[in-house]
Amino acid sequence: MNEPASNPTRARLLRAAQALGLALDEAAAAQLQAHLAMLQRWNRVYNLTAVRDPQEMLAHHVLDCLAVLPPLRRYAAGRSLRVLDVGSGGGLPGAVIAIMQPEWQVSTVDAVAKKASFVRQVAAEVPVRNLRALHGRVEALDPAQAPGASGYDLIVSRAFASLADFVTLTRHLLAPGGVWLAMKGRAPDDEVAALPADVTVFHVEQLRVPELAAQRCLVWLRPHARA
Repeated sequence: MNEPASNPTRARLLRAAQALGLALDEAAAAQLQAHLAMLQRWNRVYNLTAVRDPQEMLAHHVLDCLAVLPPLRRYAAGRSLRVLDVGSGGGLPGAVIAIMQPEWQVSTVDAVAKKASFVRQVAAEVPVRNLRALHGRVEALDPAQAPGASGYDLIVSRAFASLADFVTLTRHLLAPGGVWLAMKGRAPDDEVAALPADVTVFHVEQLRVPELAAQRCLVWLRPHARA
């Protein structure tokens, strides 16, 4: 697809996707741009994110989340995943994952009602049919609310909590064989050291995010296998 000269945001999305090795079709590009436009509009009233500048919002939020797609796809290996995004805020990364993986079932949860309402509106208006927003504290969620009623295959967080809190608050929602994925800046060595003894970090990988020089990494975790 050629870069649309009259649409600089679309052109940046296409360049970023190409840099990440992602195929971005017209429908997905339009959905990502619609999500970003809604985030900018709602943020003026509801303070969904501290990033105010629309150009920075694209890089710091959408492209930052887009960068996790190649690792997620490698992990999924063609499977359709049930994903929970914890502390999703403006649907980051949940809405981006749902747009890029329409065959996955993506849920988001946030304790702040206006943020859950925003994601619900994104799902309806963009639209993103495989995106569902939940409002409440994650530790109070019932695993039966997950698609299939057996928990989530992947639980992801971005700037939600320490690794120890993340896994402790969500452990009851993890499906058998499921994993956690934490999006972090620098490798959080102190947080890894504070993890419960029955949780293993099985992979830490550095991310290169288009247009961002800041350090980014992904921390993959799983419960110890029971003997």
